[in-house]
Amino acid sequence: MSRDGDVEISGNLLGFDGEFYRVDTIYGELTVDGSGVDCAGPGCPDLTNYVAEVTFAGASTVGRVLFPALIESFAQRGSYTLTREVQNDNSVTLLLRDRDSGQLKGRFYFHLTDSSEGFADLLANQADVVIALREVREQENNLAMDAGIGDLTNRRRSRVLALDALVPLVAADNPIFSITTPQLAEVLTGKIDNWMTLGGPDAPIAVHLLGQETGLGQATEDLVLINGGPALSATAIRHSDPRTLVKAVERDPFAIGIGSRTEIGVTREVSLTGACGFDLSATRRAVKTEDYPLTAPVFLYMPARRFPKLVREFLIYAQSPSAQLVIRRAGYVDQLPEEIDINEQGDRFANAVLRAGEDVQLGDLQQMIRVLTPLKRLTTTFRFEPGSARLDAQSRANVSQLAQALERGLYDTRRLVFVGFSDGDGPASTNRQIAKRRATAVRTAVVEAAETANLTRLTLETQAFGEAMPMACDDSEWGRRANRRVEVWVQ
Repeated sequence: MSRDGDVEISGNLLGFDGEFYRVDTIYGELTVDGSGVDCAGPGCPDLTNYVAEVTFAGASTVGRVLFPALIESFAQRGSYTLTREVQNDNSVTLLLRDRDSGQLKGRFYFHLTDSSEGFADLLANQADVVIALREVREQENNLAMDAGIGDLTNRRRSRVLALDALVPLVAADNPIFSITTPQLAEVLTGKIDNWMTLGGPDAPIAVHLLGQETGLGQATEDLVLINGGPALSATAIRHSDPRTLVKAVERDPFAIGIGSRTEIGVTREVSLTGACGFDLSATRRAVKTEDYPLTAPVFLYMPARRFPKLVREFLIYAQSPSAQLVIRRAGYVDQLPEEIDINEQGDRFANAVLRAGEDVQLGDLQQMIRVLTPLKRLTTTFRFEPGSARLDAQSRANVSQLAQALERGLYDTRRLVFVGFSDGDGPASTNRQIAKRRATAVRTAVVEAAETANLTRLTLETQAFGEAMPMACDDSEWGRRANRRVEVWVQ
């Protein structure tokens, strides 16, 4: 009821975030400002000792390592103390208390299973935030919209918290040090089943994969079976988490596993290579730029409703530069943009010279180098979904992050150049035009997202060099996708 008694709303109290009530009424779900009303009934919260609550559900590997580290850092900066209550292997509660008074301020619940269970919990209204190691599936999103949760593919409903990568792992004494992406796909689908085919000993290959119920296991299928090709090997040994996979590979000199960059134990990463490119490992920069083709973002999916103030503050903190350092210390790849001097990119330019042919002339390469030499490459890169002009998930997050940087004035007085590259499928002149259109489209997307930025304080340009600097061969969708990109260079 309003304080003056003129307006009364009755219904079931769905939630209170410390400032606003959510009430299920005969008119539908309403959000009511708590400062203007009095609440009467058994469900009304204690306004004096209000405790913010939120439930995270999903990927256990992230929830057990990364989130406690982030919340601990958030607590230290916000004058809170942090305690931990473990209910069972899958349920943990982190409690935030005021450091001076000891009053409880927040309960962060974690239900840690896997990405699919996280989405199921959200749909069942048993979770507020999903921690996922793969993108939301179309069916899950349709169910979310039907339930009034909102479109989870909308950039306001999802964000990339950190970056991981899938890496091929072998025992330390395995003689194979690199593998092409098409070969890796054939190994994982069982088409190549002997190490001798890869230049190793005459011995069968034992394939180890993460379970089909896990987010990284599902991401493996998404990234490896990029064209919907043969299914992953039915004889592959499946594991419930990256740690058990690593231990199994460590013990078997004839095993290969696809695991997480954050958990490799004493196994050895096999780099990805190709006749048209150069060896790539899952280094921090290669993952940030998605030059490494098996990058796996860590997603947060959130419903279209308002969170308590303390929770909102934590989610904002999780995107801050100090949080990115915590993410890096936890073994994940942070999203802080880095500037790469042209002198540190010798492999890329040398490969461009080696791959030059009839379509890419020496003059084209010289022009590219003249344009880029005064600039530095940002690790912020934009790539596209297979067979689509739509930006992939990591790149959509990059749009928001670069836009926020422009709004904060981080690039004031500087020059940003969006540089388009393409694969080599088709005439070089056409590919340059396509690359130019993509660069322009990305620039437009960033400008539209930077709603409060003063763009008169910096210079935004576009350039395109088509197929002049390939990252991989065009003989696979992996390679073509790596080559179709828009880079950002700054001066």
